[in-house]
Amino acid sequence: MELTRITLARMIDHTLLSPTATDADVAAAVEEAARLGTWSVCVSPARLPLAVLPPQLHLAAVAGFPSGQHTPQVKATEAAAAVAAGADEIDMVIDIGRLLAGDEAHTEKEVRAVREAVPAPVVLKVILETAALPDERIVAACAACERAGADLVKTSTGFHPSGGATVHAVEVIRAAVGDRLGIKASGGIRDYPTALALVEAGATRLGLSRSRAVLAGAAG
Repeated sequence: MELTRITLARMIDHTLLSPTATDADVAAAVEEAARLGTWSVCVSPARLPLAVLPPQLHLAAVAGFPSGQHTPQVKATEAAAAVAAGADEIDMVIDIGRLLAGDEAHTEKEVRAVREAVPAPVVLKVILETAALPDERIVAACAACERAGADLVKTSTGFHPSGGATVHAVEVIRAAVGDRLGIKASGGIRDYPTALALVEAGATRLGLSRSRAVLAGAAG
């Protein structure tokens, strides 16, 4: 499999979620995303609304980021505020501790709360932090996300010490959700071969802060 530069760019959420990012940093990230032709730019909700958003770019914001240790109501409120400020995609973090304890009902509850706060056509991605989860918990979380109306399941925040996206995690998610949901691989993707391997495993979206470096390896 080979991805052209244009095709790969349209799979990328160009991401800036550093806690030290300023409005000027975000504006520069938006400019770079537009130049690279990525699908979207993903930023913290505190940086919204954006002063300028090129019409070809979608705008993603996070909710419950990065720990997921927020109540469902807080995540829903944060997501709704981001959408009101211009976001058309939300990347929410689940309560990983609850999931690890076997409480996937809580996972479904919080995803449903956010889904109800930001109904379609807003795109809802749910971050599982797969490197911190055994496969059976990933599968359980995928089922909860699907029942609650998520559009994509996402591997990682990129902030957890256990690591980011892996081919194995994407394969586990794909086996669990089939073709019914998309998959966003995020965290630690720094070059084209890694991105390609994740897409071959089933990823339909990539969260990248190093988009330029990754795209440099693509043909065309």
